[in-house]
Amino acid sequence: MDTGPYEDHFHEACRHCRQPFREDRPTNITLTLLDLAGTVALLLWGVHMVQTGAQRALGAGLRSFLAHRLHNRLSAFAAGLGVTTLLQSSTATGLMVTGFAAEGLVALVPGLAVMLGANVGTTLIVQIFAFDVSQVAPIFVLAGYLLFRRAQAGTRDFGRVFIGLGLILFALHQFLTLLDPVTANPLTREFLTALSTHIVFIVLIGIALTWAAHSSVAIVLLAMSLATNGVLTVPAGIALALGANIGTAINPVLEGAAHDPATRRLPLGNLLCRIMAVLAVLAVYPWVTPFVTGFETVPARAIADFHTGFNLVLAVLLFPLLTPYARLLERLLPSRPQESAPDAPRYLRPVAAGAPVAGALGGAMREALRLSDVLEEMISGLRDALANPSRRQIEETRALDDRLDHLNRAIKENLLAIDTGRLDEATNEKLARILTFSINMEQAGDLIDRGLLGVASRRIKRGVAFSKEGTADLVAQVDRLLETLRQSTAVFLSGDIADARALASEKEAFRRLEDEATAAHFDRLRSGNVETVETSALHLDALRDLKRVSSHLIEASAYPILKKRGDLLPTRLRKVE
Repeated sequence: MDTGPYEDHFHEACRHCRQPFREDRPTNITLTLLDLAGTVALLLWGVHMVQTGAQRALGAGLRSFLAHRLHNRLSAFAAGLGVTTLLQSSTATGLMVTGFAAEGLVALVPGLAVMLGANVGTTLIVQIFAFDVSQVAPIFVLAGYLLFRRAQAGTRDFGRVFIGLGLILFALHQFLTLLDPVTANPLTREFLTALSTHIVFIVLIGIALTWAAHSSVAIVLLAMSLATNGVLTVPAGIALALGANIGTAINPVLEGAAHDPATRRLPLGNLLCRIMAVLAVLAVYPWVTPFVTGFETVPARAIADFHTGFNLVLAVLLFPLLTPYARLLERLLPSRPQESAPDAPRYLRPVAAGAPVAGALGGAMREALRLSDVLEEMISGLRDALANPSRRQIEETRALDDRLDHLNRAIKENLLAIDTGRLDEATNEKLARILTFSINMEQAGDLIDRGLLGVASRRIKRGVAFSKEGTADLVAQVDRLLETLRQSTAVFLSGDIADARALASEKEAFRRLEDEATAAHFDRLRSGNVETVETSALHLDALRDLKRVSSHLIEASAYPILKKRGDLLPTRLRKVE
């Protein structure tokens, strides 16, 4: 059959196909690199969804579970293993335990045991993904979508976990597909083969990538994918996993940093032991790969098994040495003297079983008076922030709320350790008064921090100013607030009934002041005052929060006294006849 011109076109096309494809090659390489970067981002996002979903669904429960199992190293190890298996983030577990250590709720040895368990727990999902489970990715995404769209808030978080698992599997499958044309290029293979011999350099790359990604799971999965497709050799993939084991321990050290070196013992101890373990592996590295591949020849499985084995061996070797290791850390990072820490308790006394509690209550009362001093400083800073707002003034005043929180927590923990069953009525009443005063002081500080200082901050952000009259009203109420705090502290110390009644009457006076200031504000608003119109919502928020702070100051000391005498009415509503 005569094909005529079609045959000529066919041969012309073949001739073009045999010519080098130079003009489009840069574009193809660029698109391939973009595809790879997007796939890695999808992998990281999937891991992030698994971690955040588990934290939102189980975070509070897991924190409580962890806090109650830190009595000995064995239960602490098991708790770290279990919590990290669910969260899939040794960083999150490390930050939790670092917070417990900073608050004095966990000793260093159980804390280190938790981190050993966490390091093992984060390897388990890597073991699962080392098998070919890509076929279930759509099932995970579908289940996650249905849970997220149909279920209530708590179960929706589990939907995020399933969607994240599906995205991880999709990303790994897509990554392997995209690597095919890359690895088919002889120049690329030659470069990667040369790179695979620089083991220490690959370990450093793994450290940097894991620190940036906040996830050792993602980097180890990446190493497994690269090894599966021949981009990296098994020794190079193991080196990348070694770097991931160090990188994941860096973030708790940086994010948990504090002024007291003692609070850095736990995260730094975890980092140092992992660095030493990696250096030990590098010292015998020529024998590591033959040993691992002798048990498992599949590249992905070999890297996953090494990752799990590395952490298991580290836990087994270090577990019996935790006590001397903790002592070494305590010598290297001694505690700062408590007097130098402004938020450290100074007068609290330990409560011993069967010992008299008079000294403990006296110390707690002196510590509660420090709360009043800090709150007075905070109110003075609030006055300046409302009159002449500056970002520096606002931040310095907000920092005082952290001191209130720490002192209040220390007082509560000290008093709640007392066995109230063996106390007489008067002592129990004194303990309750101290607790009530401390809690209300802390809550007043929270209102200033989140409410009133927030008003000053939003005012700066919006670039507006209160009217002269409005500023004067707010400053006058803050001055009245400061005087109320001093009266409340005096009533707390004296327990005088007449002073308590006078302080309680301040609540009505503050309510009247708020009504008058609100009415004056509305008068300025109706008159068309530009400054008042721009700041109306901020001004009303400030007036409301000032009244709420005054209520806490009055309830802190006057109400326990008046309640005991029966002088408080159950309601302000007038009875309907």
